[in-house]
Amino acid sequence: MSTRLISGSAVALVTPFGQDSSLDTDAIRKLVRFHIEAGTDIIIPCGTTGESPTLSEKEQEVIIRTVKEEAGERIMVAAGAGTNATDHAVRLAKNAEKAGASAILSVAPYYNKPSQEGMYQHYRCIAEAVSVPVIIYNVPGRTGSNVAASTILRLARDFPNIAAVKEASDNMAQIAELLEERPEHFSVLTGEDLLILPFMAMGGDGVISVAANQVPAAVSQLVDAARNGRLEEARTLNSRYRRLFGLNFIESNPVPVKYALSLMGMIEEVYRLPLVPLADGNKRILQEELKRLGLLQQGGE
Repeated sequence: MSTRLISGSAVALVTPFGQDSSLDTDAIRKLVRFHIEAGTDIIIPCGTTGESPTLSEKEQEVIIRTVKEEAGERIMVAAGAGTNATDHAVRLAKNAEKAGASAILSVAPYYNKPSQEGMYQHYRCIAEAVSVPVIIYNVPGRTGSNVAASTILRLARDFPNIAAVKEASDNMAQIAELLEERPEHFSVLTGEDLLILPFMAMGGDGVISVAANQVPAAVSQLVDAARNGRLEEARTLNSRYRRLFGLNFIESNPVPVKYALSLMGMIEEVYRLPLVPLADGNKRILQEELKRLGLLQQGGE
């Protein structure tokens, strides 16, 4: 029997800001309630979708504490806490655990382009510094380097609290290797909404989703249907939301999803530089899709 802890539909939560660019904690609490009601399994604040590069350590702590206070024990809180300097990543992980996170999502070191041994040592330091589960976040398109399957598997075997990987490489051969050779406790999650259906069909454990910000119930249903072999239902859901999944990346994430949430009345449309609002043409395209899906009516979904 599997002992994997981290599975299902996880939302890569946006960070709401007020018009003065300060944290909007009331909106954060509103989003947490939205996800609890929709059946989201895990909520992940302070990741890339949460504009983590622009957050101070104090803001990270406030966001995680706010999410945890609102969530209680009703939903797992797995906080983003990664960066490309190992000592700093360790400090962020410790801070997140103290703030109430039940797990840590730690992005692979970006820009430095370390060797695979460097990747291993980076995650070793993080795993040894905290007692909560650690999720490796492999996203070569943003970091500039890949955490190889062999390195991820080595870490999973050597450290019991390295509990999962968010695999956003689009490398299906690497994903297959991870799924086939992982230890029993280790989860493999996709970071790509467009790959949920094939990924789950291969035996994946779930998704860390951007679209779950807008359509959490639908993403949860898609994961559940695909995982449990209800493929016709999964195909129908995937077909309905596939265009939205893609449009969330019409410009850099999280700009499109935050614009959508502002139209849905969930947050203010505020970004921190260097992110700026969507181009007008892209706003029209996204708005039309939201209308098609009925997401601009009272009550969101």
